[in-house]
Amino acid sequence: MLFPLQTLFYKFVMLITKIIMFFVPESKPTVLSGEGSSVRLTETISHFGLKKPLIVTDAMLVKLGVIDPIVDSLKEKGIEPVIFDGVEPDPSFDVVDAGLAALKQGACDSVLAIGGGSSIDAAKVMALAGSNDKSPRELEGKFVAKNPALPLFAIPTTAGTGSEVTVAAVITDKTDSSKKLVLDPKIVPLAAALDPRIMEGLPPHITAATGMDALTHAVEAYIATFATKETDAYAVAATRMIVSNLETAYEDGSNMPAREAMALGSFYAGMAFTKAFVGYVHAIAHQFGGKYHTPHGLANSLVLPHILEFSKDKINDRLANLAVECELGQRHEGDSVLAQKFIDRIWAMNEAMGIPKTLDALQAHDIPEIAKAALHEAHYTYPVPKYMDMNQCQALLRKLLPS
Repeated sequence: MLFPLQTLFYKFVMLITKIIMFFVPESKPTVLSGEGSSVRLTETISHFGLKKPLIVTDAMLVKLGVIDPIVDSLKEKGIEPVIFDGVEPDPSFDVVDAGLAALKQGACDSVLAIGGGSSIDAAKVMALAGSNDKSPRELEGKFVAKNPALPLFAIPTTAGTGSEVTVAAVITDKTDSSKKLVLDPKIVPLAAALDPRIMEGLPPHITAATGMDALTHAVEAYIATFATKETDAYAVAATRMIVSNLETAYEDGSNMPAREAMALGSFYAGMAFTKAFVGYVHAIAHQFGGKYHTPHGLANSLVLPHILEFSKDKINDRLANLAVECELGQRHEGDSVLAQKFIDRIWAMNEAMGIPKTLDALQAHDIPEIAKAALHEAHYTYPVPKYMDMNQCQALLRKLLPS
């Protein structure tokens, strides 16, 4: 169990973080939304007078021709992009180093990320390293860079990470299979395009996992002790949009209203958690990603309902409000009933979209190590509403063991 002094210390660390964040300048990207907004973003790049952006993406998007209309539109405007398609899921510092080398070799003046959270996170660190006398590894931590990043733009191809609006990038360190955080408002893109058409061909299982990732961002931001009226407004809007549209987008990827709602919901969730932060769900999911290469959205969707069950007695009123906002019940039913209805809705969404209840890769002998790393990350980084000790974390992880 956690002793009162330990809990008090963690709360003190969070208080210091909150004070620091109060003085950090707020950055918000210009947002273009709707069908065709990805091509319209090229006009914005042109208006900045940029001539040679590094496009950061992955090989599959290049092979499928997803980036072709964007590249063609850039070239029509006299802009000659350099394409780096070496991004992999959970990008490592090796990937970022390779992209940075391509940026320097091509004498690029800006960075355009086209892809999911992996591409956008990698692009953020490339853009920051490209204008600072530090390697990507040396940028790990909070507010390390002195100079602004190179002009950065983002076109998310999934509705999940919200990376197009956040002050953070997560990069894998292969030396110890850990996730490293680069936190700096300088890496928020100047502009982003939320184009539902570019998400049309997303496979259902990726739609499900990334959508639950976005929902996790919204919910964890809403229950965090850093939550404010502003972040609450974004988190509630995001939760409502995702709960109402994710299964539709999963079942029919060509449903543009659902795709657009998911893109906006993911963006709003990003606006919420970039200031309110996340919590235990992400702390555990990061360990799964680092150790087993579990897709981040899948890891979040597995852990989210368990953390809500654990924290329920401290956040009944918050979960109850989300239930009402999502039209899952009425106020007169009481907080406890409504909170459980919201958690049950999370379980039901996972089941409807084929998300498993266990993690096949999880090994019993890894649980102590995973729990220790997750708690360290959470207690020194996230304003969780209820503190968890080692035994409680291990018990939760055992529920995710394959039968």
